[in-house]
Amino acid sequence: MNTLGRIFRLSIFGESHGPLVGITIDGCPPGISLSAEDFSEALFRRQGGNAIGSTPRKESDVPKFVSGLFKGFTTGAPLTIIFENNNTDSSTYEKQRQIPRPGHADFVASVKFSGFEDYRGSGHFSGRLTVCLVAAGVVAQKILNRNRDNHHRINCNAFLVEAGGNSNIEEAIANAVKDQDSIGGIVKCEVKGLPIGWGEPFFDSVESLISHAVFAIPAIKGIEFGSGFSAASMKGSEHNDVLLDDKGTLHTNHSGGVLGGITTGGKLEFKVAVKPTSSTPKTQHSYNKETGRVEEFTVKGRHDLCIALRVPVVVEAVTYCVLADLMMLQQSTGM
Repeated sequence: MNTLGRIFRLSIFGESHGPLVGITIDGCPPGISLSAEDFSEALFRRQGGNAIGSTPRKESDVPKFVSGLFKGFTTGAPLTIIFENNNTDSSTYEKQRQIPRPGHADFVASVKFSGFEDYRGSGHFSGRLTVCLVAAGVVAQKILNRNRDNHHRINCNAFLVEAGGNSNIEEAIANAVKDQDSIGGIVKCEVKGLPIGWGEPFFDSVESLISHAVFAIPAIKGIEFGSGFSAASMKGSEHNDVLLDDKGTLHTNHSGGVLGGITTGGKLEFKVAVKPTSSTPKTQHSYNKETGRVEEFTVKGRHDLCIALRVPVVVEAVTYCVLADLMMLQQSTGM
């Protein structure tokens, strides 16, 4: 339900307007050096209020280590990290509850949990919980590069390549602010330094596992590896990546760095589609549960006009987590 991974195993908990959100990482090896400063850069990139078009809600996001850390090093016991929620405003959510937001989980969450869900700030469905994923990614990155020098590090870099159908991100955000309507975006992710051979055919393919983790990020609606959907219009002779040597070097990278579910040793590349947030300032229509009619309404509160601005660091984080788990699985088989 709220758990991901086989050996490097994540369990996420908390609600957007509850006292805190957090993550427990089971399978974290002992001896990993960790301090709050290690998380600062990644957490800052995820925070709201740092760019035009993002939510004005800004939390301090200081990680607190509840278990699994002693004298600055992981102990090998489950590592639990929490983040307090101190900048919440739940005043608009009680009234909003009678009219589920179109495009949001409001309606299905209420049905699934028989009306007992915490609906404030979208509760457990909120993007607020991605702070936990980013924290796990920091730990995973440290594990992946623990015994690697600077020339052999595994580095993941995700960035926004399009927002609202426009490759000019600043212009796209300016238009969204002008229109007072939310927009989506496309995030590209590249991973360098991977060895050949991680992943399995079929159910534990690299694409399967990364896709599973990526779709845990709220607002993600699609993913493609390498040439992705454009491969459907290519010929085999065009799409095939020519093998150049016994190190696995490929002339092109239509495969996105994965063949048969297994890493090729080349650059892992994929893109994800981020939908426009459903909490747009525009007037909308939805079913009113109290009156039994479809009615006009507007969403109040603090929301992102372009959530895609804050997604790249989360994509990096879940990718690092999947790769750390794959590395441990590889090591456990002695390969």
